[in-house]
Amino acid sequence: MAIQFTDQTAREAIESGKTVVIDFWATWCGPCMKLGPVIEELAEKFGDKAVIGKLNIDENDELPVEQKVRNIPTVLFFKDGELKQRSVGYVGLADLEKILLPLL
Repeated sequence: MAIQFTDQTAREAIESGKTVVIDFWATWCGPCMKLGPVIEELAEKFGDKAVIGKLNIDENDELPVEQKVRNIPTVLFFKDGELKQRSVGYVGLADLEKILLPLL
């Protein structure tokens, strides 16, 4: 199951140095709602190897600004505390796996 991040918990996960995947989304965003189940599936498959979750930009506005998230959905991939990859817009599970696997 995907974690429901806040600005603080997302920062803590990133600073841990682990591989972290954060889906920036909002309830009013159609493509975000379509991507939600894909993120859940990614978490089911790789949740034991990476920290995978979602951050609602309407409830948490600091991290999206810091990470220059301008469009949603945006999925950011971190490793060793650094941003490694960015995916903007709706993408399928296979596309997210292609980005995630080299970071594990």
